[in-house]
Amino acid sequence: MADSILIFDSGVGGLSVLSQVRQQFPAICLNYLMDTEMFPYGDRDDDVLIQRILNVCVRGCEHYNPALLIVACNTASTLALSQLRNALPIPVVGVVPAIRVAGERCTSDAQNTFGLLATPATVRRPYTDQLINDFANHCTVQRFGSKELVAIAERKMGGETITTELQQHLTPWLAEFPDMQKVVLGCTHYPLLRDELEACWPHIEWIDSGEAVARQAARIFPASTTGNQQINLCWTGTQCPRGVSQFLAQYGHLEQAGSLNK
Repeated sequence: MADSILIFDSGVGGLSVLSQVRQQFPAICLNYLMDTEMFPYGDRDDDVLIQRILNVCVRGCEHYNPALLIVACNTASTLALSQLRNALPIPVVGVVPAIRVAGERCTSDAQNTFGLLATPATVRRPYTDQLINDFANHCTVQRFGSKELVAIAERKMGGETITTELQQHLTPWLAEFPDMQKVVLGCTHYPLLRDELEACWPHIEWIDSGEAVARQAARIFPASTTGNQQINLCWTGTQCPRGVSQFLAQYGHLEQAGSLNK
């Protein structure tokens, strides 16, 4: 379907990007593809991941024939954007931690510290170092690489109550920097926890990339604004993660769901 967009992530995190994209594209087909067979990406070898991301995204594009690919995964974007752009005949938009936004909001010496909350791999990648050097070299960036937050977000999507677990996980780190007023959510899973984050730490501004990615997609692909929006759901494993269909059903447009491997 040429008048459509493919949104790719390893799991449910890209739903936070999809929720922003659908506002920019109210009359287009959105295809959401999860690599559940390889999830989680966090600690896997880079070379393995690059080949895997290329394979799944190429197959997804062959299946849906989209006009645009959005890589709604920080790990995949920091590793494989250039390879995907070389391999595919369509525009590819990636998502990276909103370090530039946070840097621009560090307006005084008293507020020049912000946190970067991401997976351990994203926190330590040279790409992240370069983003900080380019857009936030006037700031102090406190990094926290979490192995647990992705799983916590996935459990929330499955209907579990995760507030206590979230507090126990993040409180020791945040307590080290009591004056920190901004934290970049450097993984697309993390905005799915926004309600709990804002309730537990209301003094912190939680910054993510979803809205910026949606605006960039709209600049590249000025699609029609008339018609009905449709959402298709696809995954690579044997079953869809709990809660995803229910999450998409709130928009009232979920049309198809199935495994890419069938």
